[in-house]
Amino acid sequence: MLSSKRKILNRLYLMMALLLLVFVAVLVQIFNIQYVKGNHYKELAGQRTIKPHVIKARRGNIYAEDGSLLATSVTKYTISIDPTVARNKLFDDNIDALSDSLYRTFGAKSKYYYSDLLNSARKRKKRYVRLKRNLTFDQYQKIKSFPILNRGRFKGGLIIEETMKREHPLGKVAERTIGYEKDMLSVGLEGAYSRYLSGRDGSVLSVRLQKGSWKPLSNKNEIIPEDGADIYSTIDVHIQDVAHYALLRQLENFKADHGTVVVMEVKTGKIKGIVNLGRTENGKYYEKVNYAVYESAEPGSTFKLPALIAALEDGVVDTSDVVDTGNGKYKVYNRTIRDSHRGGYGKLSVKQLFEHSSNIGMAKIINDNYKDDPKRFLRRLYAMGLDNKIGLNIKGEGSPVIPNPEAENWSGLSLAWMAYGYGVHLTPLQLLTFYNAIANDGVEVKPYFISKIRDEQGVISTVHTKVLNPRICSERTVRIAQDLLVGVVEQGTGVGLKMKSLKIAGKTGTTQLNYWEGRKGMGYSSSFVGYFPVENPRYSMIVVVNRPDKSKGYYGAQVAGPVFKEIAVKIFNDGPEVQNTLPILDDYELRENIASAKKISGARKGLMPNVKGVPAMDAIAILENIGLKVKLSGTGKVVKQSIPAGRRIRKNKQVNLVLM
Repeated sequence: MLSSKRKILNRLYLMMALLLLVFVAVLVQIFNIQYVKGNHYKELAGQRTIKPHVIKARRGNIYAEDGSLLATSVTKYTISIDPTVARNKLFDDNIDALSDSLYRTFGAKSKYYYSDLLNSARKRKKRYVRLKRNLTFDQYQKIKSFPILNRGRFKGGLIIEETMKREHPLGKVAERTIGYEKDMLSVGLEGAYSRYLSGRDGSVLSVRLQKGSWKPLSNKNEIIPEDGADIYSTIDVHIQDVAHYALLRQLENFKADHGTVVVMEVKTGKIKGIVNLGRTENGKYYEKVNYAVYESAEPGSTFKLPALIAALEDGVVDTSDVVDTGNGKYKVYNRTIRDSHRGGYGKLSVKQLFEHSSNIGMAKIINDNYKDDPKRFLRRLYAMGLDNKIGLNIKGEGSPVIPNPEAENWSGLSLAWMAYGYGVHLTPLQLLTFYNAIANDGVEVKPYFISKIRDEQGVISTVHTKVLNPRICSERTVRIAQDLLVGVVEQGTGVGLKMKSLKIAGKTGTTQLNYWEGRKGMGYSSSFVGYFPVENPRYSMIVVVNRPDKSKGYYGAQVAGPVFKEIAVKIFNDGPEVQNTLPILDDYELRENIASAKKISGARKGLMPNVKGVPAMDAIAILENIGLKVKLSGTGKVVKQSIPAGRRIRKNKQVNLVLM
């Protein structure tokens, strides 16, 4: 009996000991959580319930040279409500009116949809109910005036979230050059100057609500974002528009695969217009690749100019020398070089063979004079910088290719082929840069797209003309080259561009593509590059049309030449030397511009101007020039401005414009 009692007591002592151990372990764990790891767990809990949310900085605008807007960030609003905030009387007295207002604004099965939604959320103590996303500023202003919502965040539960959307007021015009930043891709001016455009993001502490929703806390917790700087490009909106539609019409007419146009200011290197259009599967065209910057390809006959300049500089030929081009066929090793003129040109002076773009004549000049020392010819090309990239800020510049006698692919055909533009590779912009140097009396300047960068404090960077090569060849050779290019248009392959009112100089180009595949796979690239007006060159331009429908035509003079001529004429007609004699705008456009000018010029200094009825791009230029920050909603012309006309303004104040 005693033994049995002892066993029971031993078991009780053991259980008590185990319980004591558990109790001690719990105390140790509580101490550990409270005093050792307490801060860690508090921080972890805080991260799960409260954390900073990024407030995106407003990305800077991109402008054309005249201040017209090319790219801007438009604010979009998301309106939500915390239905638990409003007091019972405020909520009960106004829920029907709020529901009716939401129904009339956004539509639903009935106003009771919103009433049931908000009443149910309030009962369940749901603290975040999204009402509408992607609202314009006008819609946002309207909604925040609704019952309950008009009491704001702390009395009515109004929650406002802003997002920025990038928009191009000119639509698809110059889209690829303007560029974008998306999915780790940086393209065009948006990518090249992103560090200026981006600004510095801010942040605000937000609290976690049901189902992963987040609600901003008090504004006291905010780090204010710093807006990005604005970029002023060299693009001329008129030239860009003319070039875009001239190229588009020709691409559609010839059912071509793609094409590009670049217009450059001769003296400065400013790119005044750049168009890159590619064909989609449904036959439409849009800016999908920057062919002007990226596409390094065989230029064909437009390369005859640098080849001939090399020969002239070395003194191996003169323009009065006569070359026998024979019957239009010339064999170099096992390959036959042909001229486009059936039966051949016979004997031609060097000037004539250039004007008529004789492949045979150029092949004979280069092959006969340099076959024993091909590096001598190449040294001339290198001296003209044709083997170097331009060094653009825009990413993706194609690499030029000049064949080298030491390379494996060099053959006895290489020199002859190079003479008329095969085997070498240049981008359209690289080739234009060379021709622009001829127009600029031998001075090669670097093409550029940006003239200045400006933030709230003023201009932070200005881009000036940069000389790449002060003399690409002798002055005498430059004059000869200029005369040759005039001759192409006056009596050569470019005679279709000849006009009395506007003299153009340039060179046609017709390049066979995929010639190694035979006639079936072969296509053509048609080009024209030159400058105008001849007497005092202001603009140089290149037009390239790839793979036009062969049944409709493929020669450079036939396909690319008319585009060049149309653009040149329209640019010239808009120039100061003829603006008093030729109409620039139709009557409607003229009236609109005069009205806008009067409206703005009538504004007193320091007072808000009336910009209603003014196009968005013009309104932004006007208002930002007087120190205001501008936010847009909608597209078109201004129909509403948040600061009334005539009110005194202060710098850096934001004005909201509603467009329609």
